[in-house]
Amino acid sequence: MSSAFGREDLTHLAGGRTPADRERLLMAVTDLCGHGGSQLGRPEVQQILSDIFMGLVVEVERDVRRRLAQKLASAEWAPPALVNVLALDEIEIARPIIANSPVLKDGDLVRLLVEATIEHQIEVARRPNIGDEVVSAIIEQGEPAVLTALAGNPTAHVTHDALQALVDAAGRVAALRSPLARHPQLSEALARQLYVWVGQAVRHALAERFRLDQAALDRALADSISEAHAGARPQGEGLVVIARDGQREEMERSLVNKLYAAGQLRPSYLIRALREGRLTLFIAALAHLGGFESRQIRMALDSDRPELLALACAAVGIDRSVYPSILQMVRELNNNRPGGGDEAARKAAGAFGPVTPQVAGAAFRQAAVAG
Repeated sequence: MSSAFGREDLTHLAGGRTPADRERLLMAVTDLCGHGGSQLGRPEVQQILSDIFMGLVVEVERDVRRRLAQKLASAEWAPPALVNVLALDEIEIARPIIANSPVLKDGDLVRLLVEATIEHQIEVARRPNIGDEVVSAIIEQGEPAVLTALAGNPTAHVTHDALQALVDAAGRVAALRSPLARHPQLSEALARQLYVWVGQAVRHALAERFRLDQAALDRALADSISEAHAGARPQGEGLVVIARDGQREEMERSLVNKLYAAGQLRPSYLIRALREGRLTLFIAALAHLGGFESRQIRMALDSDRPELLALACAAVGIDRSVYPSILQMVRELNNNRPGGGDEAARKAAGAFGPVTPQVAGAAFRQAAVAG
């Protein structure tokens, strides 16, 4: 590839096609790389591939990214920047990457546990053969659904201390008990501790597996019940997966930062985010592109002045002709706001000229402060 085209030629070709052409080029390059051999690991080739793929992937639709993720899930040659961006995408896109990609290292997986949603974290915990660093991070965070996924992963490198922490957590997280009872590394000592928390069927299975003295275990269970009546914390009755406050926004800010660092955060990304119904991603991307604060963008979106959104769009290079579509999509996702009706929307077009993007940005900041 590098002998036929220079790096700049390939990057220009990737960015200069129609959406349909970019999709075909993306899949064609992916298939070609699948037969590229060891030379794909060379640093100069990796840089070219990263430029091409990152230039294409931010422009294509969700279904194309999903198919690309499936193709790259087992590819050792895939550019790390691309793999990490796909791992932070919507969970249906990210799932095969998180589950299988050999490019993702322990550090990448730990970052996903910090930056991504509960669904992404669960996939990390389910990933085959995750190492001690990842297991320790899961246990330290203590998210019940992620702990449960880890307990059900028999290939994870779980130390005795980690397994002890899971058994301790089973006292408050009911969903942990059954997978822990089947865990291949469960010891007899840990089985005795777990016995107190589980139901009759699981107690019987534990007793059979470890040839336990059920009479002694029943006495331990009776002691546990006495403690509960004396005021100890009751055992958990279920598990509900609830995302942390602001978790989705934090993940999307991280994705925007990664795209910006790779030089791939462009105004066209705003339109893609809206088409996919991701309003918070639109806010994060517009704020980053314009050097605004996210609260300023939210204020504009919740106001009765669509010209504020128009100024922000003009400041990042959005064309006047595209703005009506952006306003319509924002209103559909934001309870018909910014308000002001059709007349205000028509007047908002005046924000696009004749002024420079810098002037539009300054006017938006001034209006945001006044608001």
